[in-house]
Amino acid sequence: MSEKMNFSKLESHDEFIHRHIGPNSKDITAELKILSLKSLDELVEKTVPQRILSQKSLDLKPAMSEQEMLVEARAYASQNKVYQSYIGAGYYGTLTPLVILRNILENPGWYTAYTPYQAEISQGRLEALLNFQSMVIDLTGLPMANASLLDEGTAAAEAMHLCYSHSPKKTAKSIFASHDCHPQTLEVLQTRCEALGIEVVIGDFEKFDFSEKFFSCLIQYPSSSGEIFNYADFIKKAHDQKIAVIAACDILALSLLTPPGELGVDVAVGSTQRFGVPMGFGGPHAAYLATKDELKRSMPGRIIGVSIDANNNPAMRLALQTREQHIRREKATSNICTAQVLLAVIAGMYAVYHGPEGITKIARRTHRLTATFAGGMKTLGFKLLNHSYFDTLTFEIDAATAAKLKSLSDQNQFNLRWDFGAAFGDKTLFGLSFDETTTPQQLEKLWKVMASAKSVATKLHFSEVEAKTLDQIPEKLMRKSSFLTHPVFNLYHSETEMLRYIFKLQGKDLSLAHSMIPLGSCTMKLNATAEMIPVTWPEFSNMHPFAPSDQTLGYQGLIGELEKMLIEITGFAGVSIQPNAGSQGEYAGLLAIRKYHLGRGDTHRNICLIPSSAHGTNPASAVMAGMQVVIVACDNDGNVDVADLTSKAEEHSKNLAALMITYPSTHGVFEEGIKDICDTIHKNGGQVYMDGANFNALVGLCRPGEFGPDVCHLNLHKTFCIPHGGGGPGVGPIGVRQHLVEFLPTTTKNYHALKPLAQRVSSAPFGSSSILCISWAYIKMMGAEGLRKATQVAILNANYMAERLRPHYPILYKGKKGFVAHECILDLRPLKVFGIEAEDVAKRLMDYGFHAPTMSWPVTGTLMLEPTESESKTELDRYCDAMIQIREEIRMIENGKMDKLNNPLKRAPHTQQDVMGTLWDRPYTRETASFPLAWLRENKFWPTVARVNNPYGDRNLVCSCLPVENYQH
Repeated sequence: MSEKMNFSKLESHDEFIHRHIGPNSKDITAELKILSLKSLDELVEKTVPQRILSQKSLDLKPAMSEQEMLVEARAYASQNKVYQSYIGAGYYGTLTPLVILRNILENPGWYTAYTPYQAEISQGRLEALLNFQSMVIDLTGLPMANASLLDEGTAAAEAMHLCYSHSPKKTAKSIFASHDCHPQTLEVLQTRCEALGIEVVIGDFEKFDFSEKFFSCLIQYPSSSGEIFNYADFIKKAHDQKIAVIAACDILALSLLTPPGELGVDVAVGSTQRFGVPMGFGGPHAAYLATKDELKRSMPGRIIGVSIDANNNPAMRLALQTREQHIRREKATSNICTAQVLLAVIAGMYAVYHGPEGITKIARRTHRLTATFAGGMKTLGFKLLNHSYFDTLTFEIDAATAAKLKSLSDQNQFNLRWDFGAAFGDKTLFGLSFDETTTPQQLEKLWKVMASAKSVATKLHFSEVEAKTLDQIPEKLMRKSSFLTHPVFNLYHSETEMLRYIFKLQGKDLSLAHSMIPLGSCTMKLNATAEMIPVTWPEFSNMHPFAPSDQTLGYQGLIGELEKMLIEITGFAGVSIQPNAGSQGEYAGLLAIRKYHLGRGDTHRNICLIPSSAHGTNPASAVMAGMQVVIVACDNDGNVDVADLTSKAEEHSKNLAALMITYPSTHGVFEEGIKDICDTIHKNGGQVYMDGANFNALVGLCRPGEFGPDVCHLNLHKTFCIPHGGGGPGVGPIGVRQHLVEFLPTTTKNYHALKPLAQRVSSAPFGSSSILCISWAYIKMMGAEGLRKATQVAILNANYMAERLRPHYPILYKGKKGFVAHECILDLRPLKVFGIEAEDVAKRLMDYGFHAPTMSWPVTGTLMLEPTESESKTELDRYCDAMIQIREEIRMIENGKMDKLNNPLKRAPHTQQDVMGTLWDRPYTRETASFPLAWLRENKFWPTVARVNNPYGDRNLVCSCLPVENYQH
């Protein structure tokens, strides 16, 4: 008889923790040995100050396997009721081409890449984003566009700030906004303006008083209720009064309507969601901003420019001003650091796949369905308020019929729009918006329901009504100019060609699918496949953000559980998930602090202390929140100079609002005095905002809610595994102490309600809702034990690499006991005497198949390296071997064995064109150039362009597709 199996001793063969954490137990022991340590606990003891270690374990449910997590995720999904949505208001049904869905949205080659700061290994995404910019330029009729913003509301707020900073009317402090703009856009605009002391006047544009107090105005084209207004006279009058005009435009409608640029608009903004990006309960989606040429140097967000490489071939790059907040800091006009790259790529590829004819067909079909439906409603006796329209209709209705229609729509599983903000006063209205997913059969069903609501008998047939229907786009506003004429929008309309184009671009980009990306402060860790699976489930992806709350119980449950887990992990009293980027989290956190002071009557508290080492978005966010920045010095060890901080806190105690501090520090160490720093700020009447960019070093070990900070933002796209997507999407929720909970961004049930001093920072109530399931899944599968171990191993991997590289590169900063936190700074400044810059090492790393660490930040001439817990010891050693070999190449320059200018570092990266050409004029071999280590022969990633000429690109800024002949050789 065999012994009876004891199931209590069975171990899971598939624990996710071991899939996520790169080093196995043997590797961990080996790394610890190099550091002369016996355990991970000893490492924590020598790294993290005892005073801030949490005394309690995280109270989280036991870790789940991948399959268990998916079962629970499916249970949440099943609670969502995905009705046919006719709500509109900026969010529409769309058909994501499956070739794009499978090969971009669900493809780690696209979603795990980093922001394309290293252009030579990012040409694929840069080209895709250039396509996006070209698409926006063509459709808006304006000459300059950026590579996307966070959402339509944020884009409108950014446009407001752009116009404000460039207004010739220096005393004007008011912006007019049409009451027929999308209500959520008006709320985001109100939030941004209130902190800056700018008045928002909402009203009817046809009754607008063009007075001296206005610097700008915002209109919607077509309007939120669907009307297509001819704004030409309004725009002319505004310009006569030196008032800039911002138009929020529907991207699909612009294929049929006169472009805003041709109407004279100064800035056009909007969402590209309906170009193949699912609604996803509100995001993430790529917004756009296009403007006139004279404003290009101040345009917020990232801009893709075309330059040349060292061989004079065209090469794309991020233009200089795309990180202007890092350069201008407290003088920046925007804190935007994140684009919506992955979503912008999808929207741009949607235009590539459909081309101008396909886009026009989709738009014409959508309009034709709308006009046909309106014709049927006229037969049924409904009062249509629109005189013209593209895809949206608004009807006035009596209260009794409205009540009946609401009940019938629920029974028939479709949603109408009932909330219109302040646009139409007390009238009872409902609206419908149609899109590319709408069918004639759905219209017939709608007519039947409408007839029932009115208690009339009718039998309308789509074909009969459609035959009698006339288009309702005003002749004067019909588009006459061509668009999407570049070959890229006219070559790839079969799936075969489109597939090859996508993979051609993918092959030009380095991502986590190739090798580690050890960027300090950016935490490029594993984005597990299991975490990504629920994102594209229709129960999550097809939900409108303003669907009735009884239809979104699954989302509410999942988001609610995520918030509770983040509250447990951070030790705070409340969390808001609304901010859809780290920069938005900073802004929302400072707004909460500002509101707190105002609520106490401390209207004078406006000073924000910020260490000189801070991320550039910190001072920019403070200014946007209406605060005045005072810089605090750092000491020689990279820590905040406590004496200087104390002095300035006391000096400004009457007006002190906040301190912004990154912890662990920007320099990669745990500052011992963090609790004392917090106490000093509190003693002088201020609040402490903690930048959570480095939270990957704290999870499971320390809870900021316990050691001093009042508010902290988290980067879910870093610490909690949402992929970077090539530079976006991101999510930046904030956690706050109890006294700040009431000042968190609003997520009211009446999503469209306009309130004084609204606190909406994103268009959608829960921000980028559809990707929240990624972080939820990560925490569920890791559990308390896994999260703690991940943090320990992140710190271990950083110290292991620092120790291996220490004999070759000085480690700039260390903690009190000689250890770094989860990242370390390699000091390359001593190499400058030999003519070698940090950029040269960064470019040479490409020849080894690696992305550079964060370059020249926070200290110029350095590299900041963060390996994360996801990378195996094998991969860490490969990277260290590459860095050590590069140091040997530098040593040959030191010893005079290589030329100071003509060497593998200065000429890096090396392309296939370089090494396979007939001419080789370099004093080192082709093998040295391309295969400096043996393992590269088995797995070589080739940069597709040589070193990009950045100054040339800034002098000759081009942000749309070049003529095809420019790419021919």
